[in-house]
Amino acid sequence: MEKKSFSKSTMIFIGVIVVIVLWAISGYNSLVNMDEGVTNKWSNVETQYQRRADLIPNLVNTVKGYAKHEQQTLEAVMQARSQATQVKIDPSNCTPEQLAAYQKAQGDVTSALGKLLAITENYPDLKANQNFLELQSQLEGTENRITVARKDFNDAANVYNASIRRFPKNILAGIFGFEKHAYFEAEAGAEKSPKVEF
Repeated sequence: MEKKSFSKSTMIFIGVIVVIVLWAISGYNSLVNMDEGVTNKWSNVETQYQRRADLIPNLVNTVKGYAKHEQQTLEAVMQARSQATQVKIDPSNCTPEQLAAYQKAQGDVTSALGKLLAITENYPDLKANQNFLELQSQLEGTENRITVARKDFNDAANVYNASIRRFPKNILAGIFGFEKHAYFEAEAGAEKSPKVEF
């Protein structure tokens, strides 16, 4: 009789251990999937910024043909592009400071492009150039894609960050070293509507 009781309690203990191990495996795998999702969304952000960086030389060369004496503005755009493409981030251990530096470099490109597009007002022939109009349209579309990619990254980071902080997955996150991901934040002055002039 006692042998049966021992056997039953042993089975219950083994059953509890199996449930805990299965929960840990499932929880770990879901955290890995979410972390990889954040990394994937980051890749999409980088892809859109790279698309913009690839458009800039064509845009600058088109403007250069019409606005030769705007050399300083053209050089500022290329310099901002060069600096922005040098800022690299590893999404698996990105700090808020690194993300802010990346965001600032990309903001400098946006600012320089804004100045470049503003000077086009002085050149009606340039504004009518089909190549310029196409590049301008592609750039506008890319800026929209960047906004969507940044939002998707923030959404994925939010789901992941909330998951690693919730009980009981916070225990697994602590054991296996899952760290919080940084977010893109609104740039200073973003609460004011920008003036866009083409």
